[in-house]
Amino acid sequence: MNPSDPLITPQPRDLHTFFTRITEWDYPDQPRTGLVFREDRPRLDRPLPKFLDDAAAAAFMTAAARLPDELDRLMVQILARTGMRRGELLGLRIDAVVQIGTGSWLRTPVGKLHTDRYIPLDPALKTLIDGWIAKRPSWQASDLLLLERGRPIPPTRVDKAVQKAATTAGIGHVHPHQLRHTLATQAINRGMSLEAIAALLGHTDLSMTMVYARIGDRTVADQYFQVTSKIEALYRQAQPTPATPVLPADAAGPAMTALHAEVAKRLLGNGYCRRPVELDCRYETICETCPMFFTTHEHRPLLQAQRDDACAKGQTRRAEVYTGLLERLDQATA
Repeated sequence: MNPSDPLITPQPRDLHTFFTRITEWDYPDQPRTGLVFREDRPRLDRPLPKFLDDAAAAAFMTAAARLPDELDRLMVQILARTGMRRGELLGLRIDAVVQIGTGSWLRTPVGKLHTDRYIPLDPALKTLIDGWIAKRPSWQASDLLLLERGRPIPPTRVDKAVQKAATTAGIGHVHPHQLRHTLATQAINRGMSLEAIAALLGHTDLSMTMVYARIGDRTVADQYFQVTSKIEALYRQAQPTPATPVLPADAAGPAMTALHAEVAKRLLGNGYCRRPVELDCRYETICETCPMFFTTHEHRPLLQAQRDDACAKGQTRRAEVYTGLLERLDQATA
């Protein structure tokens, strides 16, 4: 046996467990101090879950509703509308639909987290399930909801049904678990709380649900940049030409006028500062206090405006910095 063989080389997690166990068992030759620490373990990648955007999801659901096979339609609709796992879908019992109050709920089986839960049932989906149960042959002895020729459905059968809908929708490869991610992403982007999403998906730890908050942030950012690209196109069209009169300064509105006025104070050497104007920053004059900082008379109006802004906000130290720069400019031109 070669210790350098990668198949048998101990990993940091294995070593940590080993030293933990010999300490618990009071092994006589145990080391006095720990030899493997949490920092020694490799950090695992945590990529964001893949989901369908709104356009792709709409195309997928339209295609799913038109699948010719009734079982395919039912399986895909349940996955997409409830966010349940594939294993939970295959474990549904014939009595999974229950009436609680005035609404219908779908009871999921005990899954990988060893818990069951109730999911609100969309009326259209309940109609599909009721229709499936009504056509169930009386000779079927199994209490599973989804059977084909009296036999349980294999996981690959679910995968193929999902892919049929995806292919029909023209959106490429889609895995059943992506439908779960898609439902959660749509929910959080429309204001559903993390706690409610955790209950819907059967998460026992809220940290499992927090990943969808990251997706929500990214989705909002994507939509923002889509909008800004259209705004930039509008700005380019509005550039003054000999045939296009220049609009008055106040035509942009007070909010845009204030934004343009603020840009001069927020422009940095290689970008902009996104700090809200109401908040102060101790680093704002860090360059101006550096002995390598140099300015010229052409920047005097901006320096004057920055000093006035500091005085208006009662920022004495910041005002002193700009006052000193202005005095140095006056001395240099005297």
